Amino acid sequence: MSTVKNNNIFEKTSFLGGNSSFIKELYLKYLNNPKSIPQSWVEFFDGLDEDQEVIKKEILGPSWVSRKNNNIKTNLLEKDLVEDKQESIGDTSILKDNYEKEKEQSVKAIAMIRAYRIRGHLIANLDPLEMMERKYLDELHPADHGFKKEDYNKKIYLGEYMDRNYATVNEIISFLKKTYCSTIGAEYMHIADPTEKTWFRVRMEKEENQIKFTSNGKKAILNKLIQAEGFEKFLAIKFVGTKRFGIDGGEALIPALEQIIKCGGQLGVKEVKIGMPHRGRLNVLANLLQKSYKRIFNEFAGEFDSSSADSAGDVKYHLGASSDREFDGNLVHISLTNNPSHLEAVNPVVLGQTRAKQFFHKDKKRQQVVPILIHGDAAFAGQGVVAECFAMSGLPGHNTGGTIHIIVNNQIGFTTNPRFARSSPYP
Repeated sequence: MSTVKNNNIFEKTSFLGGNSSFIKELYLKYLNNPKSIPQSWVEFFDGLDEDQEVIKKEILGPSWVSRKNNNIKTNLLEKDLVEDKQESIGDTSILKDNYEKEKEQSVKAIAMIRAYRIRGHLIANLDPLEMMERKYLDELHPADHGFKKEDYNKKIYLGEYMDRNYATVNEIISFLKKTYCSTIGAEYMHIADPTEKTWFRVRMEKEENQIKFTSNGKKAILNKLIQAEGFEKFLAIKFVGTKRFGIDGGEALIPALEQIIKCGGQLGVKEVKIGMPHRGRLNVLANLLQKSYKRIFNEFAGEFDSSSADSAGDVKYHLGASSDREFDGNLVHISLTNNPSHLEAVNPVVLGQTRAKQFFHKDKKRQQVVPILIHGDAAFAGQGVVAECFAMSGLPGHNTGGTIHIIVNNQIGFTTNPRFARSSPYP
């Protein structure tokens, strides 16, 4: 702080200017013995964060000035402290009360923010059909954390706990609902690794969990959705009554896979191994792996490729394929593993293939070959092989560096509604 600022530090402070002698003497007492003054003043002077000797010299004045004229009258201070004790105590009490109240408000706000980070996903809007009632949790309401309605528009200090230093209760709630209770939920606070936990939090809260697509990006997504839907409509009309296990209602899987592989290529991924059930497999083969429509239609007609004698007679939605795709100049090899109608049986096969590929690529960091497992909502909850693969994923001999799991949820497992098939809180 400059000399000018030191000279004016008290006079320019609204509540100090009127009784500068009292404050100056109080500050000198603070320098000599902080315990001799009220704690609220100690906290205030601690916050000045200045060279105390410099301020002391400024208070006492230059050395050539007569101390007789410059000395602060101690009896004035004593008079203020004794005769006007009630007034001075009242002033410091107000300051202390305000400080304590603001501190309490900050603690309550942080507790509320943490509650949304932990439990907000439970009331996320994940049911587009609105068949399942969302039960509001009391612990996500401001009142549960001690806030009253008159507190809702008061600024609260948050520090670095959010991306803003100050916010009102209304602003905090609006931000948290958009981030954690919209159409995307995130459960991550149970993660033991602080770095991973922070990674999720930053990406969730940075843009209020809203992805901002460019105009070209939106058109690319629309194009893939049209391709996926058009493919299913054609098969439904051309091959009426033939089993195809369409992706109807889950067309977003196609642009999602495209984006995952595109981003992977940018990060150095060389190969992607995919395992999935029969639901939507034909669409993935056609629009992601670019298997020719002619071959797929021939399989509907009962024909098969004579070079693939091993798969002769197998149904078309059990078959796999592989291809090379280029995204933004990055070549990525994609392979979809064959899978019988035992749904999740392919999971350990894909993970084993991934581990082997990483070995041959000398990919010790496990960043060049990535497994993607696609599940149905009912099979994911109901088949034990899913849990077994999760349990083995952290073992040194089975670790693949992580797996991307995608659940295609059409809200009906064969013929069963979710509430009769699983006990999870999600639709």
